[in-house]
Amino acid sequence: MNRKITHKVNVGNVFVGGGEAVVVQSMTNTDTEDAVATANQILELWRAGSEIVRITVNTPEAAKQVAKIKDILMVKNCDVPVVGDFHYNGHRLLTDFPDCAAALDKYRINPGNVGFGKKRDTQFETMVEKAIEFNKPVRIGVNWGSLDQELVVKLMDENTARPTHQQQEADEIMREAIIQSSLISAKQAEEIGLSADKIVISTKTSRVQDLIKIYIELSKRSNYALHLGLTEAGMGSKGIVATTAALSYLLQNGIGDTIRASLTPRPNESRTTEVQVCREILQTMGLRSFTPQVIACPGCGRTTSTTFQELAEKIQNYLSNSMPIWKEKYKGVEKLNVAVMGCIVNGPGESKHADIGISLPGNGEAPSAPVFIDGQKTHTLRGEKIAEEFQEIVESYIVKRFG
Repeated sequence: MNRKITHKVNVGNVFVGGGEAVVVQSMTNTDTEDAVATANQILELWRAGSEIVRITVNTPEAAKQVAKIKDILMVKNCDVPVVGDFHYNGHRLLTDFPDCAAALDKYRINPGNVGFGKKRDTQFETMVEKAIEFNKPVRIGVNWGSLDQELVVKLMDENTARPTHQQQEADEIMREAIIQSSLISAKQAEEIGLSADKIVISTKTSRVQDLIKIYIELSKRSNYALHLGLTEAGMGSKGIVATTAALSYLLQNGIGDTIRASLTPRPNESRTTEVQVCREILQTMGLRSFTPQVIACPGCGRTTSTTFQELAEKIQNYLSNSMPIWKEKYKGVEKLNVAVMGCIVNGPGESKHADIGISLPGNGEAPSAPVFIDGQKTHTLRGEKIAEEFQEIVESYIVKRFG
């Protein structure tokens, strides 16, 4: 696929845009005033694969803790870029707490609540000036739930003044307001002195079709780096499916430089699910490779035994758990494809297409499991330790190919 080449933005030690790999982001849900809890969750997200982490900075006490949070991370050898999420009072917090302004790797500014009336421009200008002073990029993050109402009213009035046959639907005006809000703010930031390679834009809604239309138009009108995300995507499979539908379409069309899955965690659920979803979207689409992939059939009446399901899960867990060590020792191992199939119908064929695969016996088939390596049958496993033996074969293959 052909990707839109945008301005390349340096966020800490990570590049966003400019043809660089699409970056995975996440956000904490801890109280930032609790530096230890916030640092621990950042570490958890980073270890899960998040390449940029955003934190809420909403109070003076939270702002005071930012530098301490970064210090805790450095002690843990974690250099993940940390973004400050500001609403309403960011201009004051960045001014009153220079250690916070210096420690953060990027500032998120919401044009819809940076200020109102005459105060808006001066408060927006203050935040941009702080970004310039501390040499930080900003994300101009427009969200339809906190859209600049003055701009919306202006566009509505202009629409009403048109002949009836030229008037737009309310949803069209809303989408245009989101686009204009982001581009007007980005232009203002440049006029203040922030260069285009210090600006990332996001324009989030919670409706898939609106999000797609907005980003397609936004991509046509500018070359700013784009952060993709479906805001308030929801909980469980609904949030995952909606996020995947929206982001995958845009990514397939070359739009997007960094992504986040804004999922609502279930009670006590790990925050890392949103990281896993983003990584799986990118890897499934062939845009990034993070960990070896296991292909497994869904099962049918030929595979009433749970053997192949258990083996597929064991191999997937084995590969995932081994990756922290393997990625340091075996360059390219993340591109490995493993097949665990349940019967003779598609088993041998899928196994041949994978780098290494096993075809387990289905109902009524001979109790043997042929193993295929690089398209050739190399082993036939039998007995109760098929899983352990196949795991040994996989590891031997990795050492031989990637060592």
